Amino acid sequence: MTHLLQPRAYVALLALLAVLLIPIGLQSSFVFHLAIQVCVFASLAVAWNIVGGFTGQLSLGHAVFYGIGSYAAGLLVAHFGITPWLGMFAGALVSMITALVIAYPTMRLRGPFFSLATIAFLEVARLLVIHEESWTGGSAGLNVPLQIGLKWMIFREKWAYLLVAFGFFLFTLLISWMVRRSRFGFYLIAVREREDAARAVGVNAVNAKMMAAVISAALTSLIGSFHGMYLTFLEPSSAFSLEMSIQIAMFALIGGIGTVAGPVIGTVLVLPVAELARGWLSAFGNGTHGFVYGVLLVVVVLFFPRGLVGHLSALVLRIVDRLPRWPLPQKELVTSHRPSFHLAPKGTPILKAVNLEKRFGGLRATDNVSITLHAGEILGVIGPNGAGKTTVFNQLSGFIKPDKGTVQVLDASGVWVSPSTPEIFAKAGVGRTFQIVQPFAGMSVLENIKLGAFLHTPHREEAAAIAQEVAALTDLTKLLHTEARSLTIGGMKRLEVARALATRPRILLLDEVLAGLNPSDVVKAIEIIRRIRDAGISVLMIEHLMQATMALSDRIVVIDLGRVLREGKPEEVVNDIEVIQAYLGKGYTHAESS
Repeated sequence: MTHLLQPRAYVALLALLAVLLIPIGLQSSFVFHLAIQVCVFASLAVAWNIVGGFTGQLSLGHAVFYGIGSYAAGLLVAHFGITPWLGMFAGALVSMITALVIAYPTMRLRGPFFSLATIAFLEVARLLVIHEESWTGGSAGLNVPLQIGLKWMIFREKWAYLLVAFGFFLFTLLISWMVRRSRFGFYLIAVREREDAARAVGVNAVNAKMMAAVISAALTSLIGSFHGMYLTFLEPSSAFSLEMSIQIAMFALIGGIGTVAGPVIGTVLVLPVAELARGWLSAFGNGTHGFVYGVLLVVVVLFFPRGLVGHLSALVLRIVDRLPRWPLPQKELVTSHRPSFHLAPKGTPILKAVNLEKRFGGLRATDNVSITLHAGEILGVIGPNGAGKTTVFNQLSGFIKPDKGTVQVLDASGVWVSPSTPEIFAKAGVGRTFQIVQPFAGMSVLENIKLGAFLHTPHREEAAAIAQEVAALTDLTKLLHTEARSLTIGGMKRLEVARALATRPRILLLDEVLAGLNPSDVVKAIEIIRRIRDAGISVLMIEHLMQATMALSDRIVVIDLGRVLREGKPEEVVNDIEVIQAYLGKGYTHAESS
């Protein structure tokens, strides 16, 4: 209860209650209808936002789940006399199964291809309902039997509909809030922003997107069941409507996709204006309210591209935070079981790549490459541009599957395993960075690092504690509450290292972490890498900054033309004639030759 006495909590609660109390106070049938529509469409927008906002999958056929929910409840009432309170769960179950069927092949698509696929499924569902005329009423629609009472979800008084609609709205909003604050919610945002980086910290991107689709479908179906009972008439072109799908997506876009409050604010601001325009401006022509929608959308896209919440939330929260507050009790840190890693003795092989081969068409990117990383060492991998280093690196972290050869990792229990995907590599104790930095730009530094920590704990408090510990190791403590997009290139490089370290790896793969840094950042990065090695983590690094690589590495592997050219101590490698010629060309026998 003490949390409800904080400004942000009680202001949000009062705003939600206004949706319920204003119509009851005004006692106007139109206002009641408007409030019910706001609750319904805000719920639909919130449900859509779980897949369209949190995950970034622009579903434009989302009304298929609304239609399934409304028809499932309506048909069970009409043909079997089953209460819609049970029928809506049958509709939700069918919607969840449908979501899996749709998501499995389409969630691997990106951009407009996914949107077009969802529209195609919506159209197929609409045509199926029309075709089954004897069962659904076909294109003529289906009248829901007017049986008054709570059992049938049909009431004489508008306020009763409003109470039910408000309950569905609160339930949907609560689910969205819980998802966003959970580890799963962090995973969805990570997948939306940078899928490869998310996979590198152990997130199964496809499974996360499919789960989001299932949750969103179930909620949308439940709301559809209620709305069908409220309208008491089901018609395919309305229930399976592309216009509705676009409308609920637009509400979320205007308010701010990817936020909990955004879809609600977008609906509350736009829907009443559109409904009033429909009534007041209908004399000027049918569809005038659509013009209002369009104008509002254009204004938001031009002046508020991140939505109203994205642009105005900081200002509003500063004002709200000035209101009276009550002190919160100190919360104890949740401590779940932290992983106890098998610590191999120094010098023991911990990662082995054996005879790796990879072709891209006629190009042989790696040719029989074998590399062994030992516990407690820094292994430098060098070679001229185009030598195949990045291909080897991606094979060592699961992002590229070799045509031949194997990659084995000594896992936490001391058993050799052969991971097959980036997620499994991360769980086996392999962390990595990227040549082109991939921060989750919309998150803070703390949230970025927590994403890595979530690999081993579901608790937000423990993940935050791990993040603070890792931030101290990587000199990021003072930047924990800074947005990742505002960091310098040196800060972003350290953030990537920190995010990988938060997964508690025993092997850290560093892909050109020194590239593009100024001299002071290079010095700081070298110190951090040494600290990491001293903490018991084995490091394999690809780097072009030769002086730093030679100073840091215990061993060097030189790759040229996809093959291992030389392997040995830094002082041995740097004076090798073949290595010099690989970098400088034939005819050179010494790095200083002219």
